[in-house]
Amino acid sequence: MAYDKDLVAGKLRRWQKYLDRFRLPRWEDIPDFGLYMEQVVILLKQYLDYLPPELKDDKTITATAINNYVRTKIMPEPEKKKYFRSHIAYLIMICTLKQSLSLAMLKKLIPMDIGEEELKKIYESHVRSHSLASRAFIKQAELLSEKILGHEEYTEFAMEDTQEMIVFSALYGGVSCLFAEKLLLLEGKDLETGGSIETEE
Repeated sequence: MAYDKDLVAGKLRRWQKYLDRFRLPRWEDIPDFGLYMEQVVILLKQYLDYLPPELKDDKTITATAINNYVRTKIMPEPEKKKYFRSHIAYLIMICTLKQSLSLAMLKKLIPMDIGEEELKKIYESHVRSHSLASRAFIKQAELLSEKILGHEEYTEFAMEDTQEMIVFSALYGGVSCLFAEKLLLLEGKDLETGGSIETEE
């Protein structure tokens, strides 16, 4: 596979700047006057506009997917076919997490039968985590791309070429998903029921 080093370097810089500025909407910025499905889909695409134009897919966020989240009880039902702030907050969390976690795992992670104040706290924590994850990714991408960006000094994490960086990123993503799932499976367990552990020596 052939990659133009200058093009890759330029795209990396552009994406890092974009992610550095990108923020999920604050709780207060999410509309709470009741939106119909078509309006919700348009709004979510604006809120979650991560993908470069080459990868955008009109089917990423659809009415069918949203109806499925309601049907499988991952989020509450709309009120008279209208979606309010709490619905949209659920959808933002679901859409940002479903890239990594299965819907069954999401069901464990995001509680359904909670009041608006508790949901607000969970959502605000999610927004902070999303921002931290983006910043951590930017730092990781900087380390991986030191050679590609032409740095004279680089760390052991610097990749030789783009293909190597793709493989590393895919593997790192897989390990991160596995770590999140393992932590989720510890819910409600203790030292007796949680399986074997490593103790400090």
